[in-house]
Amino acid sequence: MGFKEYPIRATGMLFTAVDPERGHEVEYHRWYERDHFYAGCMIGPGMLAGKRWVATRELKDLRFPSESDVVPAIDAGSYLAIYWVNDGQWDEWNAWAVEQVNWLYSNDRGFPNRTHAHTGMYLHNRRWYRDEDPVPLELALDHGYQGLVSLAVQRAEGVSAGDLEAWFDANLPDFLSGSAVESVAAWTAVPLADDAPAFVPRDPNAATRSLQLYFLGGDPRESWAGFRAWADRINASGIGTVTFAAPWIPTIPGRDTYTDQLW
Repeated sequence: MGFKEYPIRATGMLFTAVDPERGHEVEYHRWYERDHFYAGCMIGPGMLAGKRWVATRELKDLRFPSESDVVPAIDAGSYLAIYWVNDGQWDEWNAWAVEQVNWLYSNDRGFPNRTHAHTGMYLHNRRWYRDEDPVPLELALDHGYQGLVSLAVQRAEGVSAGDLEAWFDANLPDFLSGSAVESVAAWTAVPLADDAPAFVPRDPNAATRSLQLYFLGGDPRESWAGFRAWADRINASGIGTVTFAAPWIPTIPGRDTYTDQLW
């Protein structure tokens, strides 16, 4: 049976990269996965799926370029949580999420010993698959991928979102062919609500940036040379500039694995 699209569609995303304060790694990890992951996100209306990822010191050392406008420092962001929002429920979920997080914090269910490296709400623009019968994007967070790469591309002056997507339409198939990357999803940030928590940083360049998620069937460390070459190709194209490239691996729910490898 060939690939078929179904009515359930991931058209919204929450992308949040955070650092626990040193000495609070295990406490933060357990609070997030055992309370906030569910109470702050998953129980909300229209939330299709969520998954947590981690960047150890070794993975952070692979990031590039050395300076980025996506994060305050290139090695900021130890834990990443990604969530899909169902098509047609974006406004409903967004309104619920702001109210819910404020309620949680007012009821002493927040975690003050953490710093947001990059937190944004995103709308889906485009998706690309390596295979003819791929794992749909809607299932990507549940599939069990062994690696993820987040790649931010800042559009060049005068380049439209459509121009950028057309370039990737033409060039991504060659990159994907024979690689460990099974799918790529591109997203554009939407402004945070005025009543969003003050501790979430605002991002002035978000509107002209494409945040791309590359889902890998293997460890991203084994493919990193390929990603550096891919970034060089993007940078040389004139279409845009890679401003943040970061590899991630999945956390292991219920275990404190990696909490002692962040720094």
